[in-house]
Amino acid sequence: MFMIKNNLSKILGEKRMKMSELQKLTGLGKTTVIRLYYDRTTNINFETLEKLCKALNCTAHDILEYIPD
Repeated sequence: MFMIKNNLSKILGEKRMKMSELQKLTGLGKTTVIRLYYDRTTNINFETLEKLCKALNCTAHDILEYIPD
């Protein structure tokens, strides 16, 4: 089995960015940002991922990390 790790909280910590600031930059809802931050989601759509990448100046690979067995 494989695992996809969500690094959003790590990235925000490194950038010293608050969830509320990310919400404003992306236009995403508060609930969406909170769920992503605390890794309480089972999926993410491409539009959301694109907004996160643009706001954080990073790639999808930075946010979502594939960890093989």
